[in-house]
Amino acid sequence: MKIDSRSEGKFDLQLLLAVFSLVGIGVAAIYSASSGIPEQSTNYIRQIVSFGIALVAFLVAFKIPFIYIEKAVLPVYIFAFVLLLLVLAIGKTAGGQKSWLVFGPLRFQPAEFAKFATVIALARYLSRTHISMTSFKDIIVALGIGFVPVILIMLEPDMGSSLVFGFIVIGMLFWRGLPLFLLFLTLSPGIVAVVSLLSDVLQVPLILAIIALLYFFRESYRGDIFTAVSIITINVAAAYMVDFAYDALSPHQQLRIQSFIDPMADPLGSGYNAIQAQIAVGSGGFFGKGFLQGNQTQLQFIPEQWTDFVFCGIAEEFGFVGSIIVVFLYTFISYRIIRIASSLRDSFMSLLVVGFWLIYFAHFIINLGMAIGVVPVIGIPLPFVSFGGSSLIVNLTMLGIIFNIAKLRVH
Repeated sequence: MKIDSRSEGKFDLQLLLAVFSLVGIGVAAIYSASSGIPEQSTNYIRQIVSFGIALVAFLVAFKIPFIYIEKAVLPVYIFAFVLLLLVLAIGKTAGGQKSWLVFGPLRFQPAEFAKFATVIALARYLSRTHISMTSFKDIIVALGIGFVPVILIMLEPDMGSSLVFGFIVIGMLFWRGLPLFLLFLTLSPGIVAVVSLLSDVLQVPLILAIIALLYFFRESYRGDIFTAVSIITINVAAAYMVDFAYDALSPHQQLRIQSFIDPMADPLGSGYNAIQAQIAVGSGGFFGKGFLQGNQTQLQFIPEQWTDFVFCGIAEEFGFVGSIIVVFLYTFISYRIIRIASSLRDSFMSLLVVGFWLIYFAHFIINLGMAIGVVPVIGIPLPFVSFGGSSLIVNLTMLGIIFNIAKLRVH
């Protein structure tokens, strides 16, 4: 591996300023959402402290020799499994999910670290030269690396983090060169499961359509009978196992899915958060109601708005203009990170950068979707903005590694 010394020391200040801008917006939004609640009035101070710790993590990740990151892949992945097992054994339950490890005043969510660990493990596997994106075996192994942690996370149960893992795995496979048809087949069990959950009538026609596509595009997988039968079996299993998976969800998660399909069916219960979030976003108008002036925010119509629904407060108090600024910052961050990944010739580095970006992107899209009512309420924080130390520390650690990689151009 040859490193171009001309690119060493380069620092993307614009990317860093965009991220710090989101952190600043987040602190202001957290203050606005929680200042009127005595027991939560110091949340913004705790977020600033977490940012200080996260900044140290960023600097360590930026300065550490990259060879140590490469060597840490397996230990980090194993450690993530240990944490996920530990949270199931002694974790603290909050919001119907047993997803927190608490050590005195310190709280940590292992699922956040597991996303990071899964990205580096999957990047290492997919970067191997013998891996082929037309090999059913190689794709299955990659899916295993990506989705095995999901089994433990679903036992918490944390549906939101599980959905993020789907973004990570599918996105990294596509970046590695997975053909579009095979990408569709990879996604097909999820598509079949969602359709089956919504309508039993469409199950059989959808599976027949997949069988037809397998026949017409058989050259894409070399016409291997075992591959075709395996894909059909997995899709049939997805269609008929989705009811069991739904029953395994906690009652509040089932209600969230029901309220997403029809929020007005229970406007004061399971659909309450989604309805109030849309009211907050819509009431902001073009310029917003002003800082600390949002009715939905200040009167606490949305519970714990400083976490998963922080975007609603921004939209209400700063309006369309404030919302567009936030969306622009995320778009700019995405552009800069993807540009870094595209410029790298080392496959492991490129996949690592894309994987970290996929975590940011998945959180942003899902959180924004929750705020405007196009995604079920599943408890996903807005990166760099929502209140939460573990999320902020992991996000800035990943950013530090991205900056570490950005200063090295590999030929």
